[in-house]
Amino acid sequence: MKQFNSPVEAHYYQEGIFEHIVQLLRASGKDKIAREDIEVVDEFHVRGAAVSLELAAEVGFDKDTLVLDVGCGLGGPCRMLAAKYGCKVTGIDVTEEFIRTAKLLSKETGLEDLTTFICGNALHLPFEKESFDVVWTQHVQMNIEDKHTFYSEIKRVLKKGGRFIYYDIFSKNHEPVHFPVPWAMDKSLSFLMTVNELDWLLTAGGFKKIETRDQTPEAVNFFTKLVETTAKEGPPTVGVFVLMGKNTPEKLSGLVRNIKEKKLELQSGMYQG
Repeated sequence: MKQFNSPVEAHYYQEGIFEHIVQLLRASGKDKIAREDIEVVDEFHVRGAAVSLELAAEVGFDKDTLVLDVGCGLGGPCRMLAAKYGCKVTGIDVTEEFIRTAKLLSKETGLEDLTTFICGNALHLPFEKESFDVVWTQHVQMNIEDKHTFYSEIKRVLKKGGRFIYYDIFSKNHEPVHFPVPWAMDKSLSFLMTVNELDWLLTAGGFKKIETRDQTPEAVNFFTKLVETTAKEGPPTVGVFVLMGKNTPEKLSGLVRNIKEKKLELQSGMYQG
């Protein structure tokens, strides 16, 4: 029986993710995997690759920018940054299968020289102080109870004057949410905070706010278009079901319901270290 490092890893585990992706793409006639072919699965967050591109455009990456993606999943944003800007990107995630798949996908898409993936704990980042110009994280903190240590570690490894970028899901007024959702089957793995609590935590930790943006309207539009497209064209050949398993519809329905009932909101932001 598979042994997991944490309940979070157990929640996200799907066996043979890389092989499953390759099989699905081969069946659709893809002999060689391009980065664009896998964006719908390796950008595992609301709005996918589109929002990653928006966040990246606000920073001004170049080939000399050293980037850390905390909670990198399958490494989609890491590969996007490497391909678009030529910068070196390190991804860290607690889920071994995600990291194994991320490495294989980078090799398959010819980006293994610019991307590095490490299986590790976000509360104990295995990097020296002030190692990165940019640290970013997308849809990760919902599974982390110890927010103080999480953001303190990000501050520690970020160079002075560097940028911290986040895109996350937050609670509105700590109202109980409907489960399941993509990050948790029940409340035992869900640790939501409000946007005001995050701002207080980051400011108290020495970060300086540059900007924040309410991403909730875009999320609603995204899901509306997704439902319409799926109804007309069917689900994509490779989609989030590869990561979320058979109960994908229930998890996505729970997320959409919570957003529509104003129990959750999405926000992106940039702070200076």
